Amino acid sequence: MASAAQIGDESEFLRTVDAAFQDSDNAVLVAFRVAKSQASWSVAGRRNRLTTKPRVLAITAMRSSSTQKFSVNLQVLKYSSGGLQPAKVYKLKHLTKIEAVPNDNTGCTFVMGFDNLKSQSVAPPQWTMRSLDDRNRFLTCILKLCKENLGRLPKIQGMDVVELALWAQANVKGLPIGSPVQADSVDAERDQKEGKVTVERELLSKAEEDDMEALLGAYLLGIDEAEAFSERLKRELLALEAANVHAILESEPLVEEVLQDLDSAMAGVEEMEIWLGVFNIKLRHMREDIESIESRNNMLEMQVQNNALLVGELYKLLERLHVPSEVKDKRTELEKLKSTFLRRASDFLRNYFSSLVDFMITDKTYFSQRGQLKRPDHADLRFRCRTYARLLQHLKSLDKSSLEPLRNAYCHALNLLLRREAREFANELRASTKVSRSSGAWLDGSTSGSGFSGSGSDTATATVSDAYAKMLRIFIPLLVDESSFFASFMCFEVLPLAPPGRTGDDKNGFEDKDEDDDDIAPLDMDGSDMKPAQNDGELNALNQALEKLLDGVQEDFYAVVDWAYKVDPLRCITMQGMTERYLSGHKADAAGFVRRLLAELQSRISNQFSKFVDEACHQIEKHDRNVRQTGSLSYIPRFAALAARMEGLIQGNSRDVVDLAYTKLVTTSFSVLERIAQVEPKNADVFLLENYAAFQNSMFDIANVVPTLARFYHQASEAYEQACTRYINSIINSQFEKLFQFAQRVENLLYTITPEEVPFQMGVSKNELRKVLKTNLSGVERSLQVMYKRMQKGLTSEELLPNLWDKCKLDFIDKYESFEALLAKCYATETLSPSSAEMKELFKIV
Repeated sequence: MASAAQIGDESEFLRTVDAAFQDSDNAVLVAFRVAKSQASWSVAGRRNRLTTKPRVLAITAMRSSSTQKFSVNLQVLKYSSGGLQPAKVYKLKHLTKIEAVPNDNTGCTFVMGFDNLKSQSVAPPQWTMRSLDDRNRFLTCILKLCKENLGRLPKIQGMDVVELALWAQANVKGLPIGSPVQADSVDAERDQKEGKVTVERELLSKAEEDDMEALLGAYLLGIDEAEAFSERLKRELLALEAANVHAILESEPLVEEVLQDLDSAMAGVEEMEIWLGVFNIKLRHMREDIESIESRNNMLEMQVQNNALLVGELYKLLERLHVPSEVKDKRTELEKLKSTFLRRASDFLRNYFSSLVDFMITDKTYFSQRGQLKRPDHADLRFRCRTYARLLQHLKSLDKSSLEPLRNAYCHALNLLLRREAREFANELRASTKVSRSSGAWLDGSTSGSGFSGSGSDTATATVSDAYAKMLRIFIPLLVDESSFFASFMCFEVLPLAPPGRTGDDKNGFEDKDEDDDDIAPLDMDGSDMKPAQNDGELNALNQALEKLLDGVQEDFYAVVDWAYKVDPLRCITMQGMTERYLSGHKADAAGFVRRLLAELQSRISNQFSKFVDEACHQIEKHDRNVRQTGSLSYIPRFAALAARMEGLIQGNSRDVVDLAYTKLVTTSFSVLERIAQVEPKNADVFLLENYAAFQNSMFDIANVVPTLARFYHQASEAYEQACTRYINSIINSQFEKLFQFAQRVENLLYTITPEEVPFQMGVSKNELRKVLKTNLSGVERSLQVMYKRMQKGLTSEELLPNLWDKCKLDFIDKYESFEALLAKCYATETLSPSSAEMKELFKIV
């Protein structure tokens, strides 16, 4: 509650404010002391600080004489020497929002937004009330007046509306004003009481106050009970969702109408896009036509200028020529002119060719440099030479023999350029390829050596074959193009050298051939194309000239092949396939140099690979020089790794080369195995079966896909079975030799006598039988144990023991059952102990 002093001071303030409007029709409803803050601008145009001034905010009302309605205004008054004076007027109907200033912790500062301000870019002033009560009283009055007079409320931002309503309920009797209706009485009383303001200042009626109390009471009750409040919120949310769904369903026709309009608009846009595309195509064609016309016009203008200059020169030449009228003298003079023209033209062309090439050779940018591989580009060279193609044809028509020196000069000059390009390219190609060199001895070290390890080594040395492929991809097409250009440029009467559609000239990564690089077809003097028939003499002359033109380039190809072989000999397989592919693509070429170059490369690669195979065979053969070898030889599993890697490098027709290498290596390996086995015949069978088993185990997978290796796999399998049979027989005979020798003698006698007569023969009598049985079958369990231990001791590879012992058991049981049947047939009164069934049981416990 305010004190009496405060109330008196407030009344005095209101009378002062009211006095400021005594000469107008405005009645003051409420007034507040405030501080106005607004950003000031510096000289540089930056807003740097806020200026604060004391002001008075007063809400006034005025009745309109025509409409009898109230016009509510927000008056801003400033202090002056004469008292309060109106400074600015804001109409309440233009008030759109009231927003609290975020950086004001007291909550007393706010900003009012009006929709009729001329400049929205200027920051609105900030109003700071003296207290929250003043702020709430001001806002409550504003909201009440807007609701009753305008039928709407301004937007409140940054303030708690519920808190404002609670404050209004608690201070309803202390609010200073009622509605502007009561302000009408103020005008009447001002006339009678000389400006004394007696306005009843009630904001809410009794009925409205009761309704607000009931509403806020129910609202606060729900907040106190959390569960009830949560349930209430859920019900209201469901009600809102139902209302939203209902609204959506009701607006379905409108949505459909909008969608139809959108579809219509989209159709129009698509149609417009189609038309724009048509116009764009027409414009592009028109632009191309204009460019073509301009290009032709430029060419025609240049041709007209050149023709004019040429005609002028011809006139000058005719003035200098004095051809005699007599026939014989005329011929002599013409012959002299012809020889002079031929001499001068030939000298000019020879010097021209030499100067062109010298200019390119002296410029290092034409060649590959350190860190930069550059594909030779002869487009400009051919263009410059093509300028004088017609001159060469005239020279040929005047004197065919005059072309021979020109051809030699051109070949000599261009040969220097080609050899320099090939040498620089090959050198940089080798320098930029980072690989580790192979030892070359595939049996030295472990199988993971640098030469033949598998994927890791393949990745490390794949760049070697890639380098060779790049050399082919760049220079083979270049040599073919140079050959074709030389043949046409130098007027050889031969068919096109390289037929269309040839294969092998893959230029991926370096394709920049100009359209002007087409061959020059020889022209007749009237300008028509000539279709020369194939002339063997001309073709031979062309091939001889091409030898001069391209000779020496092959040395750089050989250097790349030799380098690749030193890095990884197995890469010869890949290079062989690449060369074969290019060679098959150039078999139809009329000119033979490129074809011979590829054939020589193929032969050199084959020789290098054969050298590697011979070295590998030599390393295999060194194993038989040792006195004794046991277990699996090292080259058996390493050959499997070698074969697997060789299979991964096969390209094109290199299968035959690889199969020949397989045949030589495996044949050498098997022959060395047999020779090593003869060094110590006692253990020969064990040595052979272990190595043949190792060969089968290591080659099983690859033999299923390589027919050549499959043949050797079956050969090794047969040799393994034979060695197993001999070894198992030796193991059995070590303990039961006399028993089965006795059985063999009986079987031999049965060819000549009956079974009943056998017991009466010398050496196979019953007494002899009983001795043999006693000697061999007494302590048979120990004999079987001795057999097993002997086999276990003799084998180096333990994984072979179970399989061999099973074979031994089967062979022994088979012989034992045969012996038992023979005993029953010839010695009916004698019994075999243990029987064959008992012998099987004994084997189970060994």
